[in-house]
Amino acid sequence: MSSPTAPSTPPATSLRRPLLAWASWDWGVASFQAVITTFVFTVYLTGTVAADEASGSSALATTIAISGLLVALVAPVWGQRSDAAGKEYGRQRRLGVLTALTVVATVLMAFVTPVPSSLLLGLVLLAAGTFTYELAQVEYNALIYRLAPPGRTGWVSGFGWAAGYVGGIVLLVVCFVFFLSDAPVFSFAEPGMSVRVIAVICAVWLAVFGLPVLFMRFPYPPPPGDEDAARVSVLGSYRLLVRRLARLYRDDRHLLGFLVSSAIYRDGLTAVFTFGGVLASGTFGLTPGDVIIFAIVANVVSAVGAVVGGWLDDRVGPKIVIMVCLAALVVTAGGMLFASGPTAFWIGGTFLSLFVGPAQACSRSYLVRLVPPGREGELFGLYATTGRAVSFLAPALFALFITLFGAQRWGILGIGIVLLLGLATLIPVRAVAGSAAAGEEAVRT
Repeated sequence: MSSPTAPSTPPATSLRRPLLAWASWDWGVASFQAVITTFVFTVYLTGTVAADEASGSSALATTIAISGLLVALVAPVWGQRSDAAGKEYGRQRRLGVLTALTVVATVLMAFVTPVPSSLLLGLVLLAAGTFTYELAQVEYNALIYRLAPPGRTGWVSGFGWAAGYVGGIVLLVVCFVFFLSDAPVFSFAEPGMSVRVIAVICAVWLAVFGLPVLFMRFPYPPPPGDEDAARVSVLGSYRLLVRRLARLYRDDRHLLGFLVSSAIYRDGLTAVFTFGGVLASGTFGLTPGDVIIFAIVANVVSAVGAVVGGWLDDRVGPKIVIMVCLAALVVTAGGMLFASGPTAFWIGGTFLSLFVGPAQACSRSYLVRLVPPGREGELFGLYATTGRAVSFLAPALFALFITLFGAQRWGILGIGIVLLLGLATLIPVRAVAGSAAAGEEAVRT
């Protein structure tokens, strides 16, 4: 494949506005990530709406699994069909539609009352919002191609991740102070009303901060449309995807290897936050208030790490940054396995948070460097799919080691093994000059 000539780097003034508009979406979607799916609405469903926490948790897990399966089946073909268009504002329009659907699902959560009969409605809305959010991520990530100048991909990706972390921090603080603390600014006599109001706030937050990217003119034009994908039907898109995966295995195993490796270690990175609060309380003795404070601190540290990691990415390359972060995470997890007390958790948890941010940001920028032009949507769709395909791994090992050794702290070992496996499978991956996995300069038009 011949490499198109990269354009000159646009001046800083021309990059600033589109970068802020693009990162604003990450800031806005933190309302769904941090508040709806992590700390507030899902807890409300299992702890208040469901008849009992055990059945609610089981129903929630089943719902997330079904939504994840749908994403895995649809995301790569959605991305491929998106690539086929190749129009100036096409990707932004599709991002706008998916964002709007996520907003609608979120605002409707205000109708989920604290009675068991509302559980199904809450789960359906959560599944629908998660599905549209994941597809929106495919479109959003692919816009990096039209934004990042050569040599700045890592910094741009890190800036976006940091914006998401900070947006989550701000909104969590607002929700805690105004609605969820022991002495909130606003209190309601009706049970569950605080969470229902928060759902509306999250929807408005996403709608407002998700708008700028939809109307921004980016520095670089879209890559040429995927002509092969444009000629086939939706069913034909699946056949084309299978042929391309087979060709990827034959001709570009490094790109395929990265998709597999990143799926493994990204599952471990997700588990660090997913089970961090559980471990903080159950193993290290933090109070519920301390857990919320730590969550805010962890997001701040992760945001700083994402920015610094993006800066290093552009200087030493994303693979080195990811490998250093994964190694640091494994070592820190090993130390925490034998530690005890709140102080140990604060120290170890802060180190974990510091390395999660850059690993996530650099993973996105590494894929940008590996993907051939015109297929960014399809490959980011596969990026989402492979991540979903192994999303059971860290939770399963977390539960397995707790069962085997009879103590919650041994779940840390399960997370550490997933991160180590991700590191081991990343080592042989490299970008091969002159192939479909050519360098970052080759993906500019």
